[in-house]
Amino acid sequence: MADEENEKTEEPSQKRLEEALKRGDVAKSQEVNTWFVIGGATLVLMTFSGSMASNLSAMMRGLIANSYQFRMDGPALPGLFQKISLELLGALAMPFLVLLLAAVGGNMVQHKLVWTTEALTPKFSKISPMAGLKRIFSKQSLATLVKGLVKLVVVGAVLVALMWPERTRLEGLVTTDTAALLPFTKVLALKLMGAVAAMMALVAATDYLFQYRQWYERQKMSLQELKDEYKNNEGDPHIKGRLRQLRQARMKRRMMQAVPKASVIITNPTHYAVALQYERGMEAPICVAKGMDALALKIREIATEHSIPIVENPPLARALHATVEIDDEIPPEHYKAVAEVIGYIMKLRRAAGGRPNP
Repeated sequence: MADEENEKTEEPSQKRLEEALKRGDVAKSQEVNTWFVIGGATLVLMTFSGSMASNLSAMMRGLIANSYQFRMDGPALPGLFQKISLELLGALAMPFLVLLLAAVGGNMVQHKLVWTTEALTPKFSKISPMAGLKRIFSKQSLATLVKGLVKLVVVGAVLVALMWPERTRLEGLVTTDTAALLPFTKVLALKLMGAVAAMMALVAATDYLFQYRQWYERQKMSLQELKDEYKNNEGDPHIKGRLRQLRQARMKRRMMQAVPKASVIITNPTHYAVALQYERGMEAPICVAKGMDALALKIREIATEHSIPIVENPPLARALHATVEIDDEIPPEHYKAVAEVIGYIMKLRRAAGGRPNP
């Protein structure tokens, strides 16, 4: 029985998933990041390759054409390097920004941003030989090996399928003019990268589903963990039960102390008892005590000891018991019935020579 309670067979709670996120334990596929970077590189090649080539070629022409004017002594050399660096940065800034956004986007589509130092905390399991062997021969390592082989076969097949028809043209590139070489290279590179991105999309989707399933299985809880979490969140059921008993006992004592102040007790006659108090100036009678069975009998006993009138009206007793709470006024729909009862009590008191109003 103890083994069954410690076996992780239950679905993880929302708190468990939130704690995993705080620790930085999230479902993450490196293949998704790779696919986004490849997609970003393809976009850069399609969009910015022309402007990059123009800017870089213009910079190189200027350097070569004016090389005799550059001074290489003293502070002039660092100034030259700074100028070249700024021009390179201006030419490559936008492509680098696109690649950076692609890398960040690859993480954000899998999970929201997590800021945690948990991964930096030293752990003995990271240097333990036994833990290392378990990781090497784990399901995760096997899946990584299979994934690497699949990527190698898929990407290799795509490259061969695209390059084989171009083998004759590739042989002639040696004698091709440079101006014609670059456009051909760009077109061929776009073909290769587009095909690789398309095939990697399937690999990335499959790997993400696998990684998510592995992560979800790690978050599963045992019955004992569920019980412990419930106790931490809601409190010990035994303690809650004891507190509920104490509250009920306190309420019962308060009701019994309020019964002598009642103007009338309406009963069922034995199953229900509702004690109502009404004084001149009140908008409506209020319920000072109510109960069923043994508690109803106790209310009647106290009422008898204090000469509180007891009126048997089963429908009204049941209705009041169900609709009115302690210290609350009776609902308007019961005004007429209760008024008749209180009017009856007032007549009895006047006939007996008592006070005319309750």
